[in-house]
Amino acid sequence: MRTQVTRRARLLGGAALGAVAALAFTGTASAQDAPQDATQVDEIVVTGIRSSIESSIASKRTNDSIVEVVTAEDIGKLPDVSIAESLARLPGLTAQRLDGRGQVISIRGLSPDFTTALLNGREQVSAGDNRGVEFDQYPSELLGSVLVYKTPDAALIGQGLAGTADLRTIRPLEYGRQAIALNARYEWNDYGALNSGTEDTGQRYSISYIDQFMDGALGVVLGYAHLSTPYQAERFNAWGYPGDNAVAQPNLVIGGAKPYVQSSELVRDGYMATVEFRPNDRWHSTFDAFYSEFDNTQILRGIEFPLAWGGSSGACPGPVAVCRPGPQLQPGFTVEDGIVTAGTFTNVKGVVRNDGNRRTAELTSVGWNNEFQLDDNWAATIDVSYSKADRTDTVLETNAGTGRNIDGALDTLSFVTTPEGTTFTSTLDYSDPSLILLTSPQGWGGGVFPAGIPGGQDGFINSPSIVDELQSIRGEVGRDYDEGPFSRFEFGFNVTSRDKELTLERYYLVLAANAADPLHNTSVPVPSQFLLEPTQLSYLGLGGMISYDPFALAESGIYNLVAPQDDNLLAFGWSVSETVSTGYWKADIGSEMFGMPLTGNMGFQVVHTDQSSDGTVASGNPATPVPVSGGDEYTYILPSMNLNFEVHEDLYVRIGLAREMARPRMDQMRASINIDYNAGLANSTDINNGPWGGSGGNPNLRPWIANAADISIEKYFGRRGYVSLALFYKDLQSYIYDQRQIADFTGYPVTGPQPVLRQGIINTPQNGEGGEIQGAEFAVSVPFDMFWEPLEGFGMTFSASYTDSNIIPNPGSPSTPLPGLSEKVGNLTVYYERDGFQARISNRYRSEFLGELSGVGTDRIQRMVDAESVVDAQIGYEFQSGPLEGLSALFQVNNLTDEQFKTFENNDDRRVIDFQQYGRTYLVGVNYRY
Repeated sequence: MRTQVTRRARLLGGAALGAVAALAFTGTASAQDAPQDATQVDEIVVTGIRSSIESSIASKRTNDSIVEVVTAEDIGKLPDVSIAESLARLPGLTAQRLDGRGQVISIRGLSPDFTTALLNGREQVSAGDNRGVEFDQYPSELLGSVLVYKTPDAALIGQGLAGTADLRTIRPLEYGRQAIALNARYEWNDYGALNSGTEDTGQRYSISYIDQFMDGALGVVLGYAHLSTPYQAERFNAWGYPGDNAVAQPNLVIGGAKPYVQSSELVRDGYMATVEFRPNDRWHSTFDAFYSEFDNTQILRGIEFPLAWGGSSGACPGPVAVCRPGPQLQPGFTVEDGIVTAGTFTNVKGVVRNDGNRRTAELTSVGWNNEFQLDDNWAATIDVSYSKADRTDTVLETNAGTGRNIDGALDTLSFVTTPEGTTFTSTLDYSDPSLILLTSPQGWGGGVFPAGIPGGQDGFINSPSIVDELQSIRGEVGRDYDEGPFSRFEFGFNVTSRDKELTLERYYLVLAANAADPLHNTSVPVPSQFLLEPTQLSYLGLGGMISYDPFALAESGIYNLVAPQDDNLLAFGWSVSETVSTGYWKADIGSEMFGMPLTGNMGFQVVHTDQSSDGTVASGNPATPVPVSGGDEYTYILPSMNLNFEVHEDLYVRIGLAREMARPRMDQMRASINIDYNAGLANSTDINNGPWGGSGGNPNLRPWIANAADISIEKYFGRRGYVSLALFYKDLQSYIYDQRQIADFTGYPVTGPQPVLRQGIINTPQNGEGGEIQGAEFAVSVPFDMFWEPLEGFGMTFSASYTDSNIIPNPGSPSTPLPGLSEKVGNLTVYYERDGFQARISNRYRSEFLGELSGVGTDRIQRMVDAESVVDAQIGYEFQSGPLEGLSALFQVNNLTDEQFKTFENNDDRRVIDFQQYGRTYLVGVNYRY
């Protein structure tokens, strides 16, 4: 009789989100693979994390390249909040958290810009400003597996310098049976709703359907996944830490603070469909479609306190009637190791902030693949695809305070500074709507338009939008061989056309009542219809603060919108176009060497790029924009080779050699340049201290290029476990850095006196040469009953990696870490699974790294991010027989230890810039599969 072994895919990783239903695992082993004997026994079902681990191990073992694999536990059933967090548990990979969520990944210490994301083997666009894919755009419920290539092969299109992540959905004919799955989750955060008028609970649900028709010739997959998840954050932000010149030996003291409580709601709907048709052995056609709608709304409320950097208010110097001294640090403060850790500031005028951020995005991806078996040996493939992302942001700031500029009450603010941020004690009631008015408390942005706003700006709207569009066609012909050292030759081409455009709208918010005031000194109470319950700032040591809906207020007509006219705005937008034509040849190896089985591949790509950019050059205020464009063409040859030696039974030595490439960031390739002119330096003859300056992009920029070598030693224990040690080295031939260059500004208009010099310094990205990245990775995955049978059901996966770099991003400057590079990364998952019961706890660790964060507008800023260790846990039970068979339930806790996100300046972790805590997220849910 027959012993049937069914292996359902399930996702490797820690503390699992088990998400809501959708599409399943692509590598499910079928009953036909099972051994046969003459005795009938009950069906043996291997499910859950053990099945996921075994499936991942099998895929890793049989791949010709050095790869890492993560697979789903069952249809639409995944253990992490996002695909990014699942990938972050793989050896050599890690995630950078954004608002507490893993959003982008780093492979081998390189930033997300060096990783290419594919969907079913096709390059994808990004809703971000550059190339790095934001993985939370892709519902994890709709993915069956992810294959991460650490070494490329010649047929891998769009390969990245760090690696390539191929997101894969189910193939219905390979799945081979009908399935319907329903999943649902309910979640909440232990912080509750930190902001008035926001949500503190969310839901996830999904449905998927898989079936085959026409005697197995036609297969379909349909999937839908909905996510509505709130997340909270208590955020402290410091302006910086200037020296205190009021004492004989200057000490560092907080220059200002901008703390917030943040409440966000992410709503995402994802749809996926696959139609697979194989009418005979000669033709196989697959159509894939994916669509995602993404809406993320954040409310941020807090009080910005100008302190040591607060300066004076009004038109100082002058009589008291028009001038107030700025904040003053009072005697009696406490100093520890050169930093003022406690003290009191007087004359503090806080800026009460009710801000909002909103991002909407749509992502569309379609592809049609046709495979033709021309005869017994020859085969051909044609694949066409289209991908588009359309994103719009609204970043809204609204200001309130005790009065405009020099008017209104001042605060006396005591503070205590620690490595976790600064707390305060105030003498004012910031929740009193009769005291806190809509206004410009500091008069920021004041002056005469267009250089300033009379009376100061009352808020600001920044609204960038991105459209990213990609079209691709690929053809391939291959021939199989039964004899000789090569089992297959294939050659092909791929042509990709990509256009990405960023546009920007910015407006000052100006109270209509203040604009109509000839003296521009009017403040306005918050209209009662917009008032909410006060938001509490107890984590800062403060009480409540006035709260209102900033979006509704901005749309009410209470403000006039005034467009800035400065060069920074008008030279901000850009468009970049690329046409990349790739020809490749690849040979699969199937042979022996020195008596050892040898598999792998070798080949090369010839990649020709035609790139261009349109933008503007702008100078002055008001600025005079001038269209500008540029571009370049270049060709690179990228050879690659992967050799896999089975030196002993289940013991493999893998060697990878390749020339790798990563294209420049899109914003670095922009043609736009903004030019600054300082009329106060018009008579200067020193080019390093002259009136001219500016910054921009470089449409002639070439890619990063590296020669890479990898070796991996892997010992497998059947399908159940493995241990590996890998070493890698990347010799950078070309990298990109920002360079100061002399430029000629002849002909550009100036406001004020004519300059003596017509030359100045401009900062643009350029190509540099030299540098290296190297590292080591260790991984082990074992079930404990391999060592002692009573431990059946228990198991562990563990990985650790070390990465180092030697690169000088600015020639002549000290070496700095590459963005996203954590020298040490570790992941540990311990699990138990038996008789339907599951439990696991996971920890992912990364050492400190140079993070790239969003600055003012959409500018990037770099900050050192402190080490973090994130712990997740989950328990669950699945009914394996009876009327409830197919039903499972789970309880999950993410961020179990409430790990903080912390950045600091000048490599001094006492000088905290950001300190954010997100709380624990709890999920309960059920899954049902028919």
